[in-house]
Amino acid sequence: MITEDPHLWLEDVEGPEALAWVRERTAEAEQALGTPGRTALAKELREVLDDARRIPYVTRRGPHLYNFRRDADHVRGIWRRTTLDSYRTDEPDWETLLDIDALAEAEGTDWVWAGAPVRRPDFRRALVRLSPSGSDAVVVREFDLETKEFVPDGFRVPEGKTRIGWIDDDTVYLGADLGPDTLTASGYPRTVRRWRRGTPLEAAEPVHEVGADDLSVSAWHDPTEGYARDFLHVQRDFWNSDSHVLGQDGQWVRIDVPGDASSHVHREWLVVAPKAEWLGQPAGSLLAFGFDAFLAGGREPVVLFAPTERSALVGYSWTRDHLILETITDVATSVEVLEPVAGNGQWKRRPLAEVPPLASAGVVATDAESDEYFLATDGFLQPPTLHRGDTTGGTEILKQAPALFDTAGLVVRQFFAVSDDGTRVPYFVTGPDHDDPAPTLLHGYGGFEHTLLPGYSALHGRGWLARGGRYVLAGIRGGGEYGPDWHKAALKADRPRAFEDFAAVARDLVARGLTTPEQLAVDGRSNGGLLTGAMLARYPDLFGACVIGWPLLDMLRFHKLLAGASWTAEYGDPDDPADRPHLEAISPYHGFRADRTYPPVLLLTSTSDDRVHPGHARKAAARLREQGHEVHFHETSGGGHAGANDNAQVADVYALKYTFLWRTLAGEG
Repeated sequence: MITEDPHLWLEDVEGPEALAWVRERTAEAEQALGTPGRTALAKELREVLDDARRIPYVTRRGPHLYNFRRDADHVRGIWRRTTLDSYRTDEPDWETLLDIDALAEAEGTDWVWAGAPVRRPDFRRALVRLSPSGSDAVVVREFDLETKEFVPDGFRVPEGKTRIGWIDDDTVYLGADLGPDTLTASGYPRTVRRWRRGTPLEAAEPVHEVGADDLSVSAWHDPTEGYARDFLHVQRDFWNSDSHVLGQDGQWVRIDVPGDASSHVHREWLVVAPKAEWLGQPAGSLLAFGFDAFLAGGREPVVLFAPTERSALVGYSWTRDHLILETITDVATSVEVLEPVAGNGQWKRRPLAEVPPLASAGVVATDAESDEYFLATDGFLQPPTLHRGDTTGGTEILKQAPALFDTAGLVVRQFFAVSDDGTRVPYFVTGPDHDDPAPTLLHGYGGFEHTLLPGYSALHGRGWLARGGRYVLAGIRGGGEYGPDWHKAALKADRPRAFEDFAAVARDLVARGLTTPEQLAVDGRSNGGLLTGAMLARYPDLFGACVIGWPLLDMLRFHKLLAGASWTAEYGDPDDPADRPHLEAISPYHGFRADRTYPPVLLLTSTSDDRVHPGHARKAAARLREQGHEVHFHETSGGGHAGANDNAQVADVYALKYTFLWRTLAGEG
């Protein structure tokens, strides 16, 4: 039976008593893990992050390619642009638009870049989003891309979880914190408004309002010539929403697709990815309709993708006249380009790119006004390559990143573990080309239909692989590795299936002789922090160390903390008597016991995390400490849910983690 929480005071994010406790615990962790080896490793990892040879990924906006970059000379970052011809060279001629370091110094605020929607089709103005601490809340300022200055008396919105987008030169759609009753219980905009230049923010014209228990509402304008439309999106909960298009009579017309489906309108097409069987097509398929015909009642889809037991849709991207599909089979990536054939309702398809084995490919950017695309390929031991092409034919390699760690003697392999109920669970192992036991770091997520794919990480490479460790990536249920049903298999009361899958991978690694329980650590953040917290509470004998980052851990109060109310569709509602028993059962915070033996724990969080409340990590650390277990707690002040605002902070956090792991698993550090 759950009694009153003695650590509730640690939920007071900026409370003096709570912050004093945070400083004391963080100082203890710094002292315990602040070795010369950690200092040297942090320097080495910082060099990787600042390496000028990293690919500067770009997005096209009219004639320019835009990029945001952090490096040794621009700690907070620089927003810049160039032309395609210049980008093709080894040393592009970058035009600086906004230097965040200079802005921070001039204004005395530690600004963190959060993006900038650029106005179409003239691409002359942007709505720059800046966070004062790395949190999800931002301020918004209008920026002139010709003068490269903020617009005097332009659109400005104070700090909040703002949604804003261009309608025309002088009007935007806005969702913002405008006082009482303008935010949902999850802390997102409850109203969407049309705001005209030169009018007070408070006078913006209301467009739509949702209930306090809904998640959020937003609207946007598509200025595509010949297909200009306005859309309204109401997010009921994390997995259910309603989309509308503005009719000629000024009324919103619902686009009649299932609430749990994702959909997108592009020019004359509507594509829908249902999460459950719909119109005779299975969950996880991708269906195409003529948009006008669909609004008129037509329901005859063209099937663009049909999943199998082993395959799933990862994503899709439109160019002007083509659709690029990214799919996986047993987590192996394929990329195709589809083209509608005029007049017969069919679509032609062909492979777009060859993807190496045990690697992945993904669309970086497309251009809605042309058939240009940018595609990146990489793998655990394969540095990224950036391709540019045209979906009508022809590709070029624009950039290739250098190898930033030594891969000699390292291999990548894929295995499958068998979970408690017989389910086959895929995982990748990267590490030494031998089968002797080695220190091993097992990473997972298992929630929100998020798919974990092979990828190149110089941080893992330098801090872990190059020193003899193995790195394991597990595609457990709750993710999207096998489509919507893989996710639903660990939804709400079925969340333990994700935990069982992760434990099965751990056992399989040991059974194959690749590691031992004493040499095996688990690592996860956010929902992955819930996963690793559950591993600690449920399966402590399987591991030698546990890293829990920016986590959900108190599953009886998560819905009352910051954005937590938005996740009840994933986990369940603690206030619902039907959900509370399973939430209590999966809550790591309530599952820790003084009479059990746990491996050493590293808990990471951030004071400025306004997505997952730092109280989760704080309270868990306090409980484990009072029960007599070894726990290191480290809380940064800035960084938000990312945990770091710049490359130096990223390097320091990773060095802290690897120092803890090497010391705990191998006696090094």
